Amino acid sequence: MDNATVPVLFHMDAELASNFEKACQELGLTTSEAFTLFATKVARERRIPFEVAVDPFYSKQNIARLKKSIAQMEATGAAVGEVDVHD
Repeated sequence: MDNATVPVLFHMDAELASNFEKACQELGLTTSEAFTLFATKVARERRIPFEVAVDPFYSKQNIARLKKSIAQMEATGAAVGEVDVHD
């Protein structure tokens, strides 16, 4: 494999990009160098080098429970502390 470089283009939120660039500068890296480090580690280890997990707050079960609680509050005019969250 030769050492030719290729451009890689992807999009992200502008605020995230700005914060990422600032963090990279504090680490003494360019954003390109940081992404190259990430890509190198993924390519070598064949895994994402950090945990990727789903926040259980957004599970279908929890969303359904929240919707039920909201409906109960709206129907009874109850305050948050008065909602019965048991099924």
